[in-house]
Amino acid sequence: MEIITGERGMEIITGNANPKLAQEICKYLKMPLGDALVTTFSEGEIRVKINKNVRGKDVFIVQSTCSPVNNNLMELLILIDALRRASAKRITAVLPYFGYARQDRKDQPRVPITAKLVANLITTAGVDRILTVDLHAGQIQGFFDIPMDHLYAVNIFVKHIKKIKLKDIVIVSPDVGGIKMARAYAKKFEAPLAIVDKRRISGEDTEAMNILGDIKGKNLIIVDDLVATASSLVEAASALKKQGGKEIYAAITHPVLSGPAIKRVNDSVIKKLFVTNTIPVENGKKHKKIEVLSIAPLLAEAIKRIHNEESVSCLFN
Repeated sequence: MEIITGERGMEIITGNANPKLAQEICKYLKMPLGDALVTTFSEGEIRVKINKNVRGKDVFIVQSTCSPVNNNLMELLILIDALRRASAKRITAVLPYFGYARQDRKDQPRVPITAKLVANLITTAGVDRILTVDLHAGQIQGFFDIPMDHLYAVNIFVKHIKKIKLKDIVIVSPDVGGIKMARAYAKKFEAPLAIVDKRRISGEDTEAMNILGDIKGKNLIIVDDLVATASSLVEAASALKKQGGKEIYAAITHPVLSGPAIKRVNDSVIKKLFVTNTIPVENGKKHKKIEVLSIAPLLAEAIKRIHNEESVSCLFN
């Protein structure tokens, strides 16, 4: 179905989190990126102005809440407020990466549930709908009291990795919590599943313990939703190699890659780390072991279907 771009049509705008991704989405949809000023005043306050009439339009804001997390989150909230006051008919927040998601429950005394707090902030700002990719925890969908479309990057990775024509593949979950995601990959590859049983030392460091599953002489693909400092990933890869794993790859949706992450990956036994551009990877093409795949076609197709009131569920298959 053709996208309507007239008075009652669609607009896509972006903050400063990932403008290249927004441009890729617009290129796929064959439409221009919306005109919005998102900058700062001299003292650092965020300044937003929508430079085009959006009255009665279906507006999509493409904005990952990645680093600098607080700035990008505030840009999103202020953009929502500006669009609501400009009488946009419907506002959809397209969050390729939903930050503050790792604190999704009270697992210790006197800690916040930031995933719920951020969901409340976005909803209160006036957004009508959320579109996101590979949430850190599925239950976060329930933190929003508005419609949410939750997409998965699995097909993007599977399509790309199949071009390598690996044989004797085993899909590996880096921890027990990632079994559900790993099972989805294993089904796509028609491959067996293995699990790294690890013990966490601190919020940043982990110690890999036991490998559950037959991996000896196999090509291994570690799958996860995000890689931050890469400590857990590198530990898992090292343990897998010691247990007889052959070539080790990783497919991880969100490349947070904070601190020494890139150096750790480059110095590790991992042959290739596949990530998507939900978060921009600085000089992504220059990292010898990191390959960035575009999530733009998936998001663009979802945006088109939401705008045209069509089903999004077919994109899960």
